[in-house]
Amino acid sequence: MSEILLADRISIRFGGLQAVDGVTFAVAQGELLGLIGPNGAGKTTALSLITGRLKLDSGHVLLSGRDISGLPTHERVRLGIAMTHQIVRPFPSLTVLENVVLAAGISHTRSALGAMSRLSKQKEQVSARELLKRIGLADYEDAYPGVLPLGFLKRLEVARALALHPKILLLDEPLAGLNQRETNDLANAIQQLSRDGMTVILVEHNLGQVLRIASRLVVLDGGKVIADGKPDFVMENQTVRDAYLGKPRVAHA
Repeated sequence: MSEILLADRISIRFGGLQAVDGVTFAVAQGELLGLIGPNGAGKTTALSLITGRLKLDSGHVLLSGRDISGLPTHERVRLGIAMTHQIVRPFPSLTVLENVVLAAGISHTRSALGAMSRLSKQKEQVSARELLKRIGLADYEDAYPGVLPLGFLKRLEVARALALHPKILLLDEPLAGLNQRETNDLANAIQQLSRDGMTVILVEHNLGQVLRIASRLVVLDGGKVIADGKPDFVMENQTVRDAYLGKPRVAHA
């Protein structure tokens, strides 16, 4: 499979804290990569470096072979990077369908006002309805976000990201705060997106779901990559076990 994204020795420091320290990993077309690690490992920070929300201290980010390290976030979005966030922020005055259509409109213009002017465009509506169908929200296109449970809002966040027609989708803790049924439904939808050819990087603390759906894992701890490979292989790594469970104490006589 061809490489879509390469994070090449990316680093950033916040004062005295080296949050991400020379992290390198690649993502192939259609891959569902689980980016995991204990709290404070640098996972979300790494995503923010990839999207340009944070500026690299060193290293490079390449998208389809192009170095995008110096580009602002909106240019990276136009080139094919979309990201969802743990805290969902749909437009409450717009319906579910209009929220997705607005995102589709932004992919064709440089301003939200310009996107709003496209809301009546049939092409964007057809595309938005298809995305809602794929993500399991087809029956709620006329509903307003304020009346929907969190699980549906998380799906809406994914649909809005997909409306940007990304090459790669970055998901930051999409399962956080969901009940078991909502978790299974959204995890299944994410897995299906990958099966349909979408490239996904998933940051998620629900390790059981990540192990179930991810095709590969990259594990961070202390801002560094400590493991990279197939899920079963990675979870047998003692360094990974120590990172999650803590190193066992050595008994002294």
